[in-house]
Amino acid sequence: MRLISDASDLNGVNIHFLDSLHESDPALVPILVCPGLSETAEEYEDFIADMLPRRTVVLSFRGRGGSGTPATGYDLQDHVMDIDAIVRRTGLAQFHLYGYSRGVSYALAYARLHPHLIVTLIVQDYPAEHKAMTAEWARAYIDEYLVPTGRLSQIRAEAVYGIHRDSTAASLAFPFDKPVLVLRGLLPDALIPEDALLPYKMHFSRLSIVDFGESGHNIRGTEKEKLDRTISDFIT
Repeated sequence: MRLISDASDLNGVNIHFLDSLHESDPALVPILVCPGLSETAEEYEDFIADMLPRRTVVLSFRGRGGSGTPATGYDLQDHVMDIDAIVRRTGLAQFHLYGYSRGVSYALAYARLHPHLIVTLIVQDYPAEHKAMTAEWARAYIDEYLVPTGRLSQIRAEAVYGIHRDSTAASLAFPFDKPVLVLRGLLPDALIPEDALLPYKMHFSRLSIVDFGESGHNIRGTEKEKLDRTISDFIT
């Protein structure tokens, strides 16, 4: 699989992405992926392959993977600017937008600003909000998750502290008339309980919901085949 590995310069910060342009069918609407909090574009290479011949673009947000790590600028609007930089750099005119976990916040905020570019919106296991972080979050996230799992190579500590410092809470439920797919796990560590579905049901008029009974938050790790098939069927 031949992937483009490139970056867009955003006010001096490189935003890295992978793109399957050379392997894709131009007749198919591309899909743009917004990874989870500590994920990188490279972690979606299998997803890119599974979506072929559809073009897939995946970015690494600031402070992650091959992207730059600025000293400041880690709130919602900064991550939305990362998405916008990649859309402009890759020349995407219209596309399916797919967000996972914290990437859902960034995808929803982008879709609110640019609904005319979105063909469908795919939301994986995250409520329609942008969360502020508790005072203890950054240190605990590093010590109890990133270090034990070896993921400090995926997201720099500076980015974790930046997200902790800069993130402000915001509701991301808004009227949206494009098709929306919500994918949610049902096990205890999933992040869309029944009450968190209400904002999606109230504001997204063309909503589909698919439950994954064997999964918590990490659906890709437990029901990957069903997940990829569900996404492919939805955007087709």
